Amino acid sequence: MLGSVVLIGMYSGYPVYPIDGFERTGIRRLERLRLILAGELQGRKPPPGARKSWSDVNLWLSSDTSRALPGEDVVLGKAVSDLFKSKDRNYSMALADITPGSTPRLALHRADVQYQPGSVGKLAIIAGLFTELASIFPDDTEARRLLLKSHMVTAGDWAMPNHHTIPVYDPRTRAFASRAVKTSDVFSLYEWADHAVSASSNAAASVLWKEVMLMRAFGAKYPVSAAEEEAFFRDTPKAELTALSLAVVNEPLRKLNIEPEEWRLGLMFTSNAGRKVPGAGGSTGTPIGLMKFLLATERGQLVDPWSSRETKRLMYATERRIRYAAATALDSAAVYYKSGSLYRCREEAGPDCGQYRGNVFNYMNSVAIVETTDGRVYLATLMSNVLLVNSASEHAALGGQIDRLVRRTRAN
Repeated sequence: MLGSVVLIGMYSGYPVYPIDGFERTGIRRLERLRLILAGELQGRKPPPGARKSWSDVNLWLSSDTSRALPGEDVVLGKAVSDLFKSKDRNYSMALADITPGSTPRLALHRADVQYQPGSVGKLAIIAGLFTELASIFPDDTEARRLLLKSHMVTAGDWAMPNHHTIPVYDPRTRAFASRAVKTSDVFSLYEWADHAVSASSNAAASVLWKEVMLMRAFGAKYPVSAAEEEAFFRDTPKAELTALSLAVVNEPLRKLNIEPEEWRLGLMFTSNAGRKVPGAGGSTGTPIGLMKFLLATERGQLVDPWSSRETKRLMYATERRIRYAAATALDSAAVYYKSGSLYRCREEAGPDCGQYRGNVFNYMNSVAIVETTDGRVYLATLMSNVLLVNSASEHAALGGQIDRLVRRTRAN
């Protein structure tokens, strides 16, 4: 029994970014995945939908300069409403069909209800990262890429405590381990971003958030020495650090017309980082806020087209899929995905509580861009807080039902 333990964003197990991205990014675990796919190493091969090339990742709404939501579609809306009619009311969803060659259509189900976003909030850090890179290198995307690939950052105590495992691979020796982050670990900015999204590592999220703060504080002087970094966090008043931390992850969301009540991030992902930079205001999210994020990404408006495409690549699920993305109906589809969970068990409230089956709260959030082999492209943001059900299994079942729903409503 878990007592009062709260678990956030358990290890996702779905490493992302296209498999052929190692030379471009320096994300070392991608080379292992490439070798597995080539039959040169033993290991689980990715499903058919997870084998896109780096160059195959497209933005489907790049010609759309609007920042508005698509119009709500009566047929799609009724289908979504019928899907949830017999379910617990604590499900909320936004669904947008953006299949090329047709008019985008939207369906909403309680999409403005607020939930604890959990690890989905790490996408706000990614938005902050690309925002600051564009500020430092406004006209040079290659310089941004090189900084992401070459600048190595030590975890330090910002990463502690943490329990999520990350894939650690040495291309030279081909040694591999799946383990928690250590204070001595050194990864590039690209790898920290990859760990934050793919392995949903709280340690990586805090380390990356700290680096985004340094980018804003030092601008073109970034990266700075360890001594300058230490002095900055030691000498800057806590209130100023809090304000800076909130600004770098929330201002990019506001530029996408995402309101504070629709999505905001308020607290570092590890307690050590939270002591260095106190949080404020709490975190919240809604399906409508997350949908605005996905639409902006597809429109190339998440900073700019380069940043939008890189964000989408970081979300590309290339290995074992979980939760919503585990739906077998999606095996052949390309899925760009992030999930987040937060649950709590109180022993005295009942014996049936467990992982993803909280009896105090049981948040599960799924954000997905799905590209099917029959040409459909749709965006799904699903959030729930249904007590004492296995929310991971429920989201997987819904992933299959929603895929059939999109296909059926298009056929009609």
